[in-house]
Amino acid sequence: MFQSRVVSKFMNNLMRRGKKSTAERIVYLALQRAEEQSGRRGVDIFEQAVRNVTPVIEVKPRRVGGATYQVPVDIRSERRQALALRWLLTAARNRSGRSMAEKLAAELLDAANNGGNAVRRKEETHRMAEANRAFVHYRW
Repeated sequence: MFQSRVVSKFMNNLMRRGKKSTAERIVYLALQRAEEQSGRRGVDIFEQAVRNVTPVIEVKPRRVGGATYQVPVDIRSERRQALALRWLLTAARNRSGRSMAEKLAAELLDAANNGGNAVRRKEETHRMAEANRAFVHYRW
């Protein structure tokens, strides 16, 4: 409907047990609700939310001489997008609300405004990487 690869990938991530029509209905309803609440296009809200949730750096455990260090590493673009979509979905699923479409719309609006659990998760990841910057020389 929106001619967007990211939206269709998001739908596929949302889909459970191969029920694509249900996933499509949920995403379209969520984008419509977000559009009504904010006054902006639903796809623009979605793209802004994904941009705000996308991490740049993460930590990976690395064993060096019996000790395990959390080493900050840059993330490939495909993984960045996959993490952002996954975090948005888990944050929406963990929200309290009536329907999945309402929970998803609320999470997308929060993420577009730099709030919500998905954005908090990204900031937490960046904070971990910043705290372990001393171990960056162990990167492989």
